[in-house]
Order: sequence, then structure tokens, then C-alpha cells
Amino acid sequence: MNEEQRDLLLSSSSRFPPPQGVRLSYGTAGFREDAWVLLSTVYRVGILAALRALKTGGVIGLMITASHNKVSDNGVKIADPSGGMLTQEWEPFAEALANVSSSQEIVRLINDFAEKENIILNGAKSARILVARDTRPSGEELLDAAKHGIGSINGAVAHDMGVLTTPQLHWMVHTQNKGMRASEFDYFYSLSESFRDLYLNSNNGELNDWDNQLVVDGANGVGGLKLKLLKEMLKGVSIEIRNSGNEEGILNEGVGADYVQKEKIVPRGFGSQDVGIRCASFDGDADRLIYFTVPSKSSNKINLVDGDKILSLFAIFIKEQLTILAGRDKDKIEFEPRLGVVQTAYANGASTRYLKELGLEVVFTPTGVKYLHEKAAEYDIGIYFEANGHGTILFSDYFDGRIFPIHNQLYSVAKDSEEESAARRLLAVSKLVNQAVGDALSGLLLVEAILRYKNWSIHKWSELYQDLPSRQLKVKVVDRTAVEMTNAETEVVKPPGIQEAINSEIAKYPQGRCFIRPSGTEDVIRVYAEASTQEGADNLASSVAKVVDQFLGVGSSKQADQ
Repeated sequence: MNEEQRDLLLSSSSRFPPPQGVRLSYGTAGFREDAWVLLSTVYRVGILAALRALKTGGVIGLMITASHNKVSDNGVKIADPSGGMLTQEWEPFAEALANVSSSQEIVRLINDFAEKENIILNGAKSARILVARDTRPSGEELLDAAKHGIGSINGAVAHDMGVLTTPQLHWMVHTQNKGMRASEFDYFYSLSESFRDLYLNSNNGELNDWDNQLVVDGANGVGGLKLKLLKEMLKGVSIEIRNSGNEEGILNEGVGADYVQKEKIVPRGFGSQDVGIRCASFDGDADRLIYFTVPSKSSNKINLVDGDKILSLFAIFIKEQLTILAGRDKDKIEFEPRLGVVQTAYANGASTRYLKELGLEVVFTPTGVKYLHEKAAEYDIGIYFEANGHGTILFSDYFDGRIFPIHNQLYSVAKDSEEESAARRLLAVSKLVNQAVGDALSGLLLVEAILRYKNWSIHKWSELYQDLPSRQLKVKVVDRTAVEMTNAETEVVKPPGIQEAINSEIAKYPQGRCFIRPSGTEDVIRVYAEASTQEGADNLASSVAKVVDQFLGVGSSKQADQ
């Protein structure tokens, strides 16, 4: 590090002193905290983004968002050149940089890390960072801090993309690093055109069960605003947007995918007028999507169609198209992509059993999108979703390299054949989904296109399988790090004896399944239980919570619904 760079860092970092008594951890969602404590952190993540851009030589993204959190919170995270999350190898440095206490220590830490990573800090190499924010009131001030952080590294330039959904920024980073145009218009155009190809390429004549009426809860966030713009480019589907962000409602308060999925009640702005209608909810930054219906006028309860069933719908459709393609002349066209489905232990057991009965390969990872995404990338077509509605579909280079020539060959000799149509549908799906990250906008369009193709109502979709009743609890413990997990976080290795005790409780309940998992942010252990009845699930969760308390607790079984 030369003297000019050192002076620049010392000068700029002194403007953003860290809050006292706060220690932050970089997780799947980046840094999250009350907005008022984040100025220093976001400034330093700007530095992190600049260093990452210099290291990789690619465009990096920096997003200011706290997704489904309350409006007073905010956060910041990095998008790598792939459009995915910051590589795990850099997370320890991210945490060290966020928590270092003085400007001098910042300079030392950056200098040591740059030497270790062979990053040259002389300004000779340029670095581009795309920055954006969601609609939180604190976003503008925090984004300004991020720009100062980026500007404190010689050669780094921040490109302000304005107010975006988180998936839009990830898509832009991914697309720009592939050498393609990646404005917001390009994003909307890509989605609308691929949706049109897929939506209109249906082999169904009369659409008896399918109803094109859709009502979307925008969580009073950026997703509703962007759906309004995208809606103008769509044809054939009727979308009504509520909680769009222009009303008086508060971001994520009584609205949004996280609220609807956990509480299983109608969001604000929905009610008796929506009985039987297909409804969907985004979360605050539009990277989660769930569907639901209002079953009656007399109750605020909903019938939830969560991420597990979205995954199942996508898997059914893609498997069907691959089966159709399997009927082509194999001597002329060789195409056998490997299809895989990735879940976590929080996926409802009924969904896993259903997917396996379809003949699909189902694998599990630890909880966290970064683990799901990494595993899905091992397949030629990898589908992952969490029950909370975050997920996407990934397509390999093998798929990309084969599907174009296969479609072109079929088009030339058998236009409008079932095989040619199946290839065209798969091609459209690969363009429609956001392969960088889960995206409520693209996910919504894919669901709508598949339902139309299948001629399915939401009720028929919802009846694919019946969810097993479940219950989640948490138990206060002395030290959550005392728990060590294995087998995709479904079995406890330490402390010894606790897994055997859990197994003993599970054996008491028909279709019983239960696992525990330490929280990533507080000294609590989370308990997830399933059984054939709700009473059984409740009792199993309670009994396992008592086991946890006996082994790890602070003296009494302190439980609370998560």
C-alpha cells in the first residue's frame, strides 16, 4: 500500500467511527442490524467490495437491504462476479474489517489482507462496483457511506443503480460479467420475452381449471413497485398489486412472504373479497415468493402454498419436458442432463417423499442459501427452494451448450412437434429464471406459465401432497456453540447422548421427525418437529425442547414459538 492510499483510508475512515459495544457477523444475508448502527459497517463493506473487484477483475455488487426484517433494520451484502453471494473464504475478513476499532487498524488489516491475496493497491487497476438499495428510509444515507468506502480504494468506482430489488442487482452483476447488457430495462425485457415464449407455448386448448386472475402482496416494498413496471410488458395474465409501496402501509408490517408463511394468516389489504382467488406474497426486497388462497369469508386463516410446493411444481414441469425430449431420435441427438432437487431439513417431509416418488434425485444441505446454491450447481439442472419461498433453478454449461443446437435441429426437421416444443420450453425457463439468486418476480412468472401449461388451478396445485403438521420452538441455552451437527444439520454429534435422547422421543410419534439446530446469532437452540397430527408435532417439539434444556439449558425449559 502506497502513502497516497494509506492517507486516503485514514481520512475517509475517520468519518465513520464504529458504534461501541456492537459486534457484527457476516452471514448468508450479509450484515443485518438496526439501521442507526450500520454507517461504519456499510462504509467498510464498500472497501470490501472494492478489494473483491480488484481481486477478481470482475464487476461486484453491493446491496443495501434487510429483506423481510422490520423497517427500522437494514443491512448490506456483496454479490460476487457470478451474481451469487460473497465467497465464504472472504467472510472472516469481512467480519474482521467490520469490527476493527480504529482507522490505523483498518489500514493495517487491509494492507495485510491485500498482501495475502496479491491485491495491488496502487490505483493502476480499475474496479467497478454496482450499488443499489431497497425502499427503506435509511437506505440513501447508508448507500452514501458505501460509496465513500468504495471511493477510499484507488481505482474503484461505484455505479449507483438506484432503487432495485435484491435479485435485480444480482442479475445485473451476473449478466454484466458475461459481457451482456444489464440495465433494468434489459432485466424486464428478458423476463417478459421469456415469459411470453413459455406462457404462449402451451399444448392445452381449452383452459378449464386455470384462471388468469392473480393478486400480489408487494409487502409495501420495492417488489410491488417493480412488478408495476414489469406488468406493463406482460400479456395474458391479469395481475392486481396490493401493498405496492405507494400506500400508507409499513414495509413488512403485517404483510409480505415471511409474515404470511410463518403466521399463516391473510396479509393486510386481503380478506373476504379474495376467497378462492390465487394470491401471492413477496418479501421486502422481492427475493422470496409464496402463494396462498383465502378459504372462507369468516376467517383470516389461509391455505399456504409455500416454497416446497413451488419447488415441486418446477420439478414436475422440467421432468415432463425432459421425458418428452427423451422420445427423440437418440442416434441423432444426445442429451441426458442430470436433474437434481436440493432441500434443507426444514423442508416438509411430505414434500421430500413426494419428490422421491416422482423418481427425482433429492439431496440435502445445511440451512442457508449459499449451501443450497452450491449443491444445485453440481447438476445440469439443479432446483432448490426453502419453505420460506427463496429458491431458483440453475442450468449448467452442458445444458446451455446443448439446448440451443438441439432446439434448432428439431425446429428445422420437426417444427411444432412435442419434442421441439419441449426444447423451446426448457430454453425459455433457463432465460426466465434468475440463476444468480432467488427472485420473486421471475419465480412468479414461471409459476404462472406452468399453471397455464398444466391447466391447473391453485387448488389442484396445492393438493399435490398434504403437508405433515409441524412445530418450531427455540430453547435458551448457555452456549449454542456446544452443539455440533452432521448429516446436513439433522444429527447432533456433540454433546454426546443428546441425539439418542432425541431419537427416543421421535420413536413415540407416527411419522415423527425432529432435529435441533443452533442459532447463528443468539444463544438459543431451534427445534423443528413433524408428526402425523398437529398434537403429535406439538408434543414432540416440546419433549425435545426439554431434552435440549436438560443437556444445554440455563436451568429451566424456556421455550417460545419461533
